[in-house]
Amino acid sequence: MAGDIDDIQDRIVFLSVPESLRGRIESTTHHDHHDDHDGEDDEEHDPAHHHHEEFSIDPEIPIPVELAPGESSLKLEELSWEMILSGMLRVIAANTRPEWTGYYRRFVLTLRPDILGEFTEAAILKAKNGDFDMALEILAALRGLFPQFPPVLLNRALVLEEQAAALELAGREDAAEEQYAAAEKAYREALDREPPFPDALFNAGHFYLKRRDGRRAKECFTAALAAGGSVGAAALEEEKRENAEIILKEIEEGGLDDESFQEAYNFIRRGDEEAGLASIRSFLERHPSVWNGWFILGWALRRLERWDDALASFRKALELGGENSDTRNETAICLMELEDFSAARKELETALRDDPDNVKIISNLGVLAMRQGDDDEAAGFFRIVLELEPEDPLAAQFFAGDLN
Repeated sequence: MAGDIDDIQDRIVFLSVPESLRGRIESTTHHDHHDDHDGEDDEEHDPAHHHHEEFSIDPEIPIPVELAPGESSLKLEELSWEMILSGMLRVIAANTRPEWTGYYRRFVLTLRPDILGEFTEAAILKAKNGDFDMALEILAALRGLFPQFPPVLLNRALVLEEQAAALELAGREDAAEEQYAAAEKAYREALDREPPFPDALFNAGHFYLKRRDGRRAKECFTAALAAGGSVGAAALEEEKRENAEIILKEIEEGGLDDESFQEAYNFIRRGDEEAGLASIRSFLERHPSVWNGWFILGWALRRLERWDDALASFRKALELGGENSDTRNETAICLMELEDFSAARKELETALRDDPDNVKIISNLGVLAMRQGDDDEAAGFFRIVLELEPEDPLAAQFFAGDLN
């Protein structure tokens, strides 16, 4: 019963089936155990549907076991079902033994028939607590077990989006962009399923809206509202339908599906502010009352350090309905550079009430305190920043004495 450490997953040992495990195990899953090597099962499409059957352990297929952290070999007397379950989930998620994946999948579902609900709940909890890597690891295991089940694919996209947003709030823009790209790829995978999954379309619509891609957001919301017309296709919940209809109306009335709006955002994000200015001014000629356009204009001008012009644009955005923490934070940056510290503090404090965990706002309050010569107050803000984002470079520089 010896096994070598797998060279791809160095904590997995493959063991021959011991006598104590041979035979049948009672199961409540919906699989046909006679087809041991197929890649996908009905369980993926309807994991909640089971019936009682027996699962037969195949003595010809080795059992993967995950070694305990720090261990280089397996102590057979410590072998447990949890170690076997963990090993199988690792192999399924990484797909390192595709010829045995179907068998391992059925084995896991026999041991843990409620694993979909348990792991989904665990992943959501980890994401809420900011442990995104563990949440994604749990979802990778579920994706291996249910590769075609849309809610699993959607949850992965949502966690990646949350992780990207957290990185963005922490000011880690390059890392955030990488995660946004991964989230978009995950959304596309969820959207490729047939029949269409309306919740994936709905959430993808919100994702694209946040990314200032009104055209794609419009496509997703429209498709979400249309879903459910065919046999076997689910329909969007009423509350989400109402939300989608409101947003579609805002996109159409505000011209947010205008190509020049998305173009401007992309140019500025990539550092080509002058090209972004040309595109957003073209948009504002057609849609002068849309606050989002004035925000993008202000964003480009602020990055070009044209503080007075940027401030005027952000104030126009606020006047037209863009009263949110992002607009107020940007307004405060311009006011600080123009040395109107009192007005800057007012904007930042208002923004913080709306968004109390926003690292950028708290950091800017620290910068403002420094500019006003109050290093003690600045230290208080930067300590909070480090509690929320331990790797924040600006806060670290402050405590290292590298900021003037």
